[in-house]
Amino acid sequence: MIEDMSLLSIITFLPLFGAACILLLVRGTEAEVAANSRWVALWTSGVTFALSLLVWAGFDPARADFQFVERFEWVPGYNIAYHMGIDGISLFFVLLSTFLTPLCVLASWEAIKTRVREYMVAFLVLETMMVGMFCALDYVLFYVFFEGVLIPMFLIIGVWGGPRRIYAAFKFFLYTLLGSVLMLLALLAMYLHAGTTDVPTLMVTTFPESMQIWLFLALLASFAVKVPMWPVHTWLPDAHVEAPTAGSVILAGVLLKMGAYGFLRFSVPMLPQATADMAGVIFVLSIIAVIYTSLVALAQQDMKKLIAYSSVAHMGFVTAGIFAMTQQAVEGAIFQMLSHGIVSAALFLCVGVVYDRLHTRDIDRYGGLATNMPKYALVFMLFMMASVGLPGTSGFVGEFLVMVGVFQVNTVVTLFIATGVILGAVYMLFLYRRVVFGKLEKADVKAMLDLSPREMAIFAPLVLVVLWMGLYPSTFLEPMHASVDNLITSYQAALAAGADGVAVAAR
Repeated sequence: MIEDMSLLSIITFLPLFGAACILLLVRGTEAEVAANSRWVALWTSGVTFALSLLVWAGFDPARADFQFVERFEWVPGYNIAYHMGIDGISLFFVLLSTFLTPLCVLASWEAIKTRVREYMVAFLVLETMMVGMFCALDYVLFYVFFEGVLIPMFLIIGVWGGPRRIYAAFKFFLYTLLGSVLMLLALLAMYLHAGTTDVPTLMVTTFPESMQIWLFLALLASFAVKVPMWPVHTWLPDAHVEAPTAGSVILAGVLLKMGAYGFLRFSVPMLPQATADMAGVIFVLSIIAVIYTSLVALAQQDMKKLIAYSSVAHMGFVTAGIFAMTQQAVEGAIFQMLSHGIVSAALFLCVGVVYDRLHTRDIDRYGGLATNMPKYALVFMLFMMASVGLPGTSGFVGEFLVMVGVFQVNTVVTLFIATGVILGAVYMLFLYRRVVFGKLEKADVKAMLDLSPREMAIFAPLVLVVLWMGLYPSTFLEPMHASVDNLITSYQAALAAGADGVAVAAR
């Protein structure tokens, strides 16, 4: 039986094994080390993705509990365990992490020419941390993986980034670390209250209402930075602009999902009363994120910065959906995260293609690419339309479900976040028109070559997934149903029990 194979541990630590092989076994001239490091990283990440497909194949969508569970005592005296498992909420985030990593290795094949061995090691370590975080069912284990992600990403930005890479790397590190210190305090408070760090146990533990609000704010400080929510989003554009293309892909594709996943795994199920009390604040922050960052995106001249600000706007939909706490809104938020993970990753790869040829991201330097790069123009158009939310693409399903779900709770919030769809169309069409259409007049732009076979191999799976998610979304929604329904039912039951307790006390 697939579930008896310790598959999650194998998927989590296989990239770490690949990184060790690159460090210890790859030898030769500088060129040989670089080539062999690339191939080891590609094979390791490819096999990891293939194994993660076995998890999907063996996953039972009818069950709401955690599956593929592995547990053994890690620090027995303190009731801390190595506890791994996935449910319908975390399943596709594991797949997203393992799917994007081999594409990042391919995207870096020719772009990264210095310290290739260390670069590939950093990406494989990063994959271990990402997968482990989505699988962890012990709070301490989750915290180790959650913070562990910072180290390889800090190095990827700081060593292989652009001219201001040191500034961007430190800003990214300090922002996220500061929030995580407060999450550590919340972890300690929960442990002292419940006597365990086991996530399934904490999910059914009732924390005092006076304690919940402080725990919620401490977790919010950490998760809001990772999402990123307005106003703690300012590290993201700098990090994206300075990161290498593959770094931006993982940053937008997976790392931005960590904060929203934290809300779903910790804040909502463990602190239901505080979640209900703070929902209005989150709605306001989500509306500002959607509208303000969309307007800021309109003013950008750097392609990466424009897409970075669009990511903040799209994640505003996600936070609004999560805190609406209806079936459609939560499923829409998860679907939107998956869609954004694919689409934004693809858009950054599209920027990487032209940057590799002309070494600039300035929108005004381009124009008329449809003439000499028709394949690129077609691929770019598909992902641009998916980002806008065109029906038939993955972007439509997530945004539509979120708006339907939020409408049931608050029509005014729905009205405001719906403006994000219009503004999104404006800035993405603005970008596409200036880069792809117009006259092809500049000599260096005329000399740019269309997509190479390697680049087409990178984009092909992304195109298929975007269309698959848009045309047949039930493939991705059905495994979520039972887990999301269980989350909402438990949340509503906890609120009802709290209301009954207040009524009894009033009598």
